[in-house]
Amino acid sequence: MKSPRRTTLCCMIIVIYFSQATPNLNLESIVHPLILREHELAGKEPLRQKRAVASSRVAAEEYTVDVEISFENASFLEPIKTYLKSLSFPIQGNSTDQATTTILSIEVTTVCRPTGNEIWCSCETGYRWPQERCLHNLTCQEHDGFPAGHRCSCLKGLPPKGPFCQLQGDVTLRMSVRLNVGFQQDLKNSSSALYRSYKTDLETAFWKGYSILPGFKLVTVTGFRPGSVVVTYEVKTTTPSPELMRKANDQVMRNLNQTYKMDYNSFQVVTSNETKFTIVPEIIFEGDTVTLMCETEVLSSNVSWHHVERHSDIQNKSRFSVYTFVLNNMTSISRLTIYNITQGDAGEYICKLTLDIFEYESRKKMDVTPIRILATEEMKVTCDNNPVSLNCCSEINVNWSMVEWKQQGKINIPGNPETDTDSGCSRYTLKADGRQCPSRLGGTRVTYVCEFISEHGARGSKSIEVTFTSVANLTITPDPISVSEGQNFSIKCISDVSNYDEVYWNTSAGIKIYPKFYTTKRYADGAESVLTVKTVTREWNGTYHCIFRYKNSYSVATKDVTVYPLPLEPNIMVDPLEATIPCKGSHHFKCCIQENEDYKVTFQMDSLSFLAEKEVNGKQVCYKYNFMASSVSRCPKKFNIFCHFTNAANNSVQSPSMKLNLVPGENIMCQDPIIGVGEPGKVIQKLCQFSSVPSSPGSPTGGIITYKCVGSQWKVKKNDCISAPINSLLQLAKALIKSPYQDAKLPTYLKDLSVSTGKVKHEVSSFPGSLGAIINILDLLSTVPTQVNSEMMTHVLSTVNTILSKPILSTWKVVQQQQTNQSSQLLDSVERFSRALRPEDSTVLSINQTNVQMRSVVIKPGHPKAYKQSFVFSDSDLWGNVAIENCQLGNLQRDSSIVTVAFPTLKTILAQDVPGKNFANSLVMTTTVSHNITLPFSISMTFKNINPSGAVPRCVFWNFDLANHTGGWDSSGCYVNKVDEDSVSCVCDHLTSFSILMSPDSPYPGSLLEILLDIISYIGLCFSILSLAACLVVEAVVWKSVTKNRTSYMRHICIVNIAASLLVADSWFIVAAAIHNHYHPLNETACVAATFFIHFFYLSVFFWMLTLGLMLFYRLVFILHDTSKSIQKTIAFSLGYGCPLVISVITVGATQPQEVYTRKNACWLNWEDTKALLAFVIPALIIVVVNMTITIVVISKILRPSIGDKPSKQEKSSLFQISKSIGVLTPLLGLTWGFGLATVFQGSNAVFHIIFTLLNAFQGLFILLFGCLWDQKVQEALLKKFSLSRWSSQHSKSTSLGSSTPVFSMSSPISRRFNNLFGKTGTYNVSTPETTSSSLENTSSAYSLLN
Repeated sequence: MKSPRRTTLCCMIIVIYFSQATPNLNLESIVHPLILREHELAGKEPLRQKRAVASSRVAAEEYTVDVEISFENASFLEPIKTYLKSLSFPIQGNSTDQATTTILSIEVTTVCRPTGNEIWCSCETGYRWPQERCLHNLTCQEHDGFPAGHRCSCLKGLPPKGPFCQLQGDVTLRMSVRLNVGFQQDLKNSSSALYRSYKTDLETAFWKGYSILPGFKLVTVTGFRPGSVVVTYEVKTTTPSPELMRKANDQVMRNLNQTYKMDYNSFQVVTSNETKFTIVPEIIFEGDTVTLMCETEVLSSNVSWHHVERHSDIQNKSRFSVYTFVLNNMTSISRLTIYNITQGDAGEYICKLTLDIFEYESRKKMDVTPIRILATEEMKVTCDNNPVSLNCCSEINVNWSMVEWKQQGKINIPGNPETDTDSGCSRYTLKADGRQCPSRLGGTRVTYVCEFISEHGARGSKSIEVTFTSVANLTITPDPISVSEGQNFSIKCISDVSNYDEVYWNTSAGIKIYPKFYTTKRYADGAESVLTVKTVTREWNGTYHCIFRYKNSYSVATKDVTVYPLPLEPNIMVDPLEATIPCKGSHHFKCCIQENEDYKVTFQMDSLSFLAEKEVNGKQVCYKYNFMASSVSRCPKKFNIFCHFTNAANNSVQSPSMKLNLVPGENIMCQDPIIGVGEPGKVIQKLCQFSSVPSSPGSPTGGIITYKCVGSQWKVKKNDCISAPINSLLQLAKALIKSPYQDAKLPTYLKDLSVSTGKVKHEVSSFPGSLGAIINILDLLSTVPTQVNSEMMTHVLSTVNTILSKPILSTWKVVQQQQTNQSSQLLDSVERFSRALRPEDSTVLSINQTNVQMRSVVIKPGHPKAYKQSFVFSDSDLWGNVAIENCQLGNLQRDSSIVTVAFPTLKTILAQDVPGKNFANSLVMTTTVSHNITLPFSISMTFKNINPSGAVPRCVFWNFDLANHTGGWDSSGCYVNKVDEDSVSCVCDHLTSFSILMSPDSPYPGSLLEILLDIISYIGLCFSILSLAACLVVEAVVWKSVTKNRTSYMRHICIVNIAASLLVADSWFIVAAAIHNHYHPLNETACVAATFFIHFFYLSVFFWMLTLGLMLFYRLVFILHDTSKSIQKTIAFSLGYGCPLVISVITVGATQPQEVYTRKNACWLNWEDTKALLAFVIPALIIVVVNMTITIVVISKILRPSIGDKPSKQEKSSLFQISKSIGVLTPLLGLTWGFGLATVFQGSNAVFHIIFTLLNAFQGLFILLFGCLWDQKVQEALLKKFSLSRWSSQHSKSTSLGSSTPVFSMSSPISRRFNNLFGKTGTYNVSTPETTSSSLENTSSAYSLLN
């Protein structure tokens, strides 16, 4: 070992030797060992070319020589290093004939310094000890406690035989430099000549400059960017020192043409493989404290951190801490600490160390994961001392530091936690008994929180809501319940716990009570359920259980109910309902019931009471009393008789009243032992079972028959009798809806009804009352079920099929005459059954009968297919389709069922919309959904069309609320979508029963009348628009001639605005026709806009007519009052456009939100739903009346002026002209819309349609003729404008008709005919020019009042 005071410097010399001979160097005086490493350059042509500094005649060989220099004095070290750095390379050595030696670079690699009693040898920047030296030599770090795993850069003692520190591995330096020249776009194109020129020149200079770097391999220009010109390039070498890099940059500057103006201070170097970047922990959770560390052996404290996604540098602040230091003058370390990290902190981080022109950069991406805890969020626990486990598991299984459980709530129920680190789950087991959650706190919620804590501070928690419920204590009504049939009772069951899963009542036999009989309410500290029976029957006798269920825990309270037999008032049959008795006669009264119980029965008449005589006839028991008229003191007299039934509980019921009339015997004409006696014209009713209608005691006939005394005989006036089998079913149905087990009995009853109805079909056709009874039965039963299965629905439709068969349709007519809502009642019943239908599976349920068909499907979650069903009735030659798109079905609740029922014969019995006018002419299809639908909802239907050719189809639905809730056809929300030869397509936005009505009043699309009206409309509108345009042109031509005073000016202002308003209105009328296809608008928004503007501008026509009339009235009545032109114009425009705008806006604002602003079949104001058309008709007709009144007043004033207000001759002429315009135009406009109003009402004749179309289409022509051309001053102005004689009139003193007659003069033949058309005759003579001028001026002054 060398002396401790000696310093050793090891140098590496790169020599190029141009010879095959061995170098002859005598360096023994300075070389301790000499090591020659030959680097053959064969095969590296580019490198050889760039480094050739001598003759290319021989191949150059490159050698690296390690030289060891020892200094006795350590102070010599720095001067020597400084000197070596100052050398300019390459250095040319001695030349001989055989070889020339060139030194390319000298780099200091290893420095050994005395440290205490040892020599420490460390590597210079860019060099490292070979791995084998680190393994076999003692490193300095072992002595000073350097971090474990730190790179080996310092050894104790210089290896006696080498090797010394070696170059580091290759690195790619990303560099840039700026050229102070203007940037050209060709530098962005790598194939351009400029780009290639720059690249070649720069790479040549770079090769020459950077070849001095140790381990240099290559340099490549990668591109150019603006600012001035920034050159980016890459250098592949080992990491050089800053001093050596500056030397290389100097060489580049010297070797580059000065025209490039390279900026020496702009050199930048970025290297990325010199830094060790670590992140702790590897898996990062939100809330962790994360450490990012950069380590590099480049000694610098200038380190910066950058977050790529945020585009921001990281500074020391609340959650970020940056700490940079140099360890033992060998390693630079920078540590970024992020506290309570969030997902926003995730992304790529850059650690950048800057030393001189070098930037050492390292990147790493960091992901932040939220802690996700999986657990059941809600649990219900019964306080029954059974163990219950709460479980929490982390989605990502890591080595959690700990798991904590906490609880919050009114009660404290602790548990035992257990954590399984392998599965990442924690279990919390608790037990709750009645002492911990007493009944007053039953249903209390306690929140348990499991919190997972990571080793680096992140916390993730999950809350579990646990509801503790104690076993309910029930209290039931204490008093004994004893009632008689027909009375009511209620039982209240009170729980001291408010939490439960289900509450229900059942009988001692375990049969559940139908839910409609009880209600349940929940309170903060308990709950109650009340069983209420309004009409008790014998079936309610027994024991009832009130049951509160929570999970598998049941609380039960029991109550006994005793029901005493007592007949219900509707079940007591009385005879007679009404009787007539002679003053000296007698009559038997009886009350019958279908049971044999021990009742006390008395008959009561006024204050008198009589015991009844009991008579048993099979199942029927009758109580009789023979009334003697002589027992009454006064005759004639009317009074009521009742029978009272009293049972063992001393409760009684009173029968329906029996009316008794005592009359003198001489008035009685009709006598019958069964019916009784009566006076002529007397009408009485009798129960069918006590009449002459056949009946049996066991199964009596039901209903009422009505007789009338005609002559001396009783004639049947009305027969509402119900056949015995149907009557029996009706009584059972009335009993069933009062039964506690009605839902359980319903399937069997529906089956019996279907069978019985089929058996007595002939009796149903004979007894209208039987048909009405079946309808009542279906109506009663449809209120019972909450769910109907397919078998029950089959029985219902079988019954409906029977009563809608063609043989029974004649009976329906009789029923409809007696009670109009029977068909509506049947339809409503079927819809209720349909809504309650719950098919067993999701397949289409199909039921086909001759007179009714049904399709049903259950909507399952996911993407349901469109609902499309077809119905074909071959017997009736009718068919129909219904469709609901899948986008509509997606809005329905899960497991909703859609049911469509079609009826081919129901159309003939449903009430007609207007008798003899509108009639249902196809299928009636009713579609229902089991759950509420989400609006807007659209359903499409197609019906076979068997309509007369002249009728217009209307899509309608049956509205049960119309006609005082008896029902009627309504078109709201439905419109005709398409009409073909044999079908009508309808679209509606709601569900119910649909059909089509045929309206023979309106012209059918495609009919001859409709085509005729279209032709008249379009031809007339074309004439009207051309006429109005001509009117405006004429006004523009003669404007200066006819508006020489204020009144004349205002008159023509009105005429122009009338023409302009009507022109715009007619244009919008054509637009409205174009966007409507007879059935529905092609664009709803455009239709609304067209309707608004048509309404507005047509109203403007009338209000400008009103303005014209009011101006005439003002000029005539207020002669001495004069108003400025600006005020008159303001009033005119406010009235002409302001009032129509207000009316139009209010109309659309009031009706469009309900989508009833326009008609379904036209873009015009609605009439059927809102009568919005009145917002046009009423103002128009009022204006017509006002203008006509003004015209009459004006004419009378002109003909008979009062003293002081006599107008001049010219004034009178002008006012008379105004009156003519208003008098002609107003009736035309008024009559037009008068006929239009007539077409709105149903039953209007086609003549009104034709007249309205003609008058409306030619309005523009009328305005041109009567409002413009009829004006004498306009005619004169036109003649003056276009007359060819104007030149000659200026040079003659007198002119006569015979001497000069221009073609357009007033006396020409053409003009004469024109004047005759407007009622003018004779000729006009002009004597002198002066007279002419004066005459014209006077005429103009007077005529211009409104001319």
